[in-house]
Amino acid sequence: MFVDSIHPLRYRTTSGILPIVMSLLLVHRRASLAVFWLTPALITTALLVAEQDNPSRDAPVVYAAEVEALIHPVSAEYIVQTLDRADAEEAELVVLTLRTPGGLVDSTRTINARIIESKTPVVIYVGPGGTRAASAGFLITIAADIAAMAPGTHIGAAHPVSGTGAAMDETMAEKAASDVAAYARSLASRRNRNVDLAEKAVTESQSFTEEEAFDAEPPLIDLIASDFEDLLVQLHEREVVRWDGTTTVLNIANPRIERLSMSWRQQVLSAIAHPQLAVLLFSLGTLGLTIELWNPGAMVPGIVGGVCLLLAFFAFQILPINYVGLLLILFGVVLLVLEMVTPTYGLLGTGGIVSMVLGAVMLIDSPAPEFQLGMPFILATMLALGLITGGLSRLAVRAQRTSAVTGVSGMVDQIGQAVEPISVGGAGLVSTHGEIWSATADEAIVAGDKVRVVAVDGLHLTVRRFVRPNGGSETWT
Repeated sequence: MFVDSIHPLRYRTTSGILPIVMSLLLVHRRASLAVFWLTPALITTALLVAEQDNPSRDAPVVYAAEVEALIHPVSAEYIVQTLDRADAEEAELVVLTLRTPGGLVDSTRTINARIIESKTPVVIYVGPGGTRAASAGFLITIAADIAAMAPGTHIGAAHPVSGTGAAMDETMAEKAASDVAAYARSLASRRNRNVDLAEKAVTESQSFTEEEAFDAEPPLIDLIASDFEDLLVQLHEREVVRWDGTTTVLNIANPRIERLSMSWRQQVLSAIAHPQLAVLLFSLGTLGLTIELWNPGAMVPGIVGGVCLLLAFFAFQILPINYVGLLLILFGVVLLVLEMVTPTYGLLGTGGIVSMVLGAVMLIDSPAPEFQLGMPFILATMLALGLITGGLSRLAVRAQRTSAVTGVSGMVDQIGQAVEPISVGGAGLVSTHGEIWSATADEAIVAGDKVRVVAVDGLHLTVRRFVRPNGGSETWT
């Protein structure tokens, strides 16, 4: 009775649930189909919204790079790579912020040739305030499509000097100045800049503030900008005349700035070209090779010294080095070494330190503050090198005067003990140097006596009894 009464209830309950489940499945299927067909539209809409929210995707690209170093092959490589990348990416503009005391003429010509060939307009900006672009930097500035300066900066002083820092004879000086002056005139003429001032910067070493360069007629530069942002604002919608005479209008509203830095290799090589670091590398290289000569086979001092010297000579190719000063430093090192092996009572050592100091003073001959070593640096470096060299030399001399501990020389005067009796003119065994040797003696020696080695003949020793007086110290007889 109980089972019959429950069965209709279960049937009714089941029959009520089935339509509901079928309806849900139908709705779920339709929803799935709707989602399937709407998904592409939703994705497209999301991409369009993201594109609108990221306007920098289509914004003009401005490449920015900074050169705060001497103009040498490393900085030239960095600038050329920047312009190559800007051309490949079809950038709107390249801004090179320049701060330099000068550099090599060949590297300057390489940079200017690449600026002239660049598909992307190039701006040289001398800034921030208080900096300058002198000598080679001046030539790069007037070669740019647009030359700009910050308030409180100056350019000029492009008279050529010898790469060794030594004075050139009158004929060579005139030739070098005439060549660079003609180069400056050609750049200024092609860029519609003041040719007379460009020539005077070379022939008369004249320098110009930003106002003097901008107010000249015609001007040397195109504009004055307080900072990088102000520069971009002034450049927007500005017409630029390229080297080939074509014109282009800059459109750099809300630009996307791509800042490029030197690679780690370029940063290292550029740092090596600093005068103080170059002198330190030269000093360490000389010291390393000196240690290697004193201790042949040490390897590490020789390898480190050789690398330091090669890096120093790389820097010396860039810096205005006076090789008379370099020779004076080497001569001073030689005098320090000789002081340790000859009894001059400090005369050669003093002369060596004086020679190194004078060599360091003469090493870099340039009026530019960036090239100056400074007397505190010179004295500290040369005195430290002199003390280290003198100390190592003294250790080497002391080691040479130390008695030998191996071979025949190391056996003579060694103390041992008779293992068995030795008669006059006879032979026996002695223990010395941790070994048992065959020995003869000119006197009778009993087993257990202490003996001293007086001669070595192959594997045979000649010994003498070692006497210790009662109450005294050990003596030899």
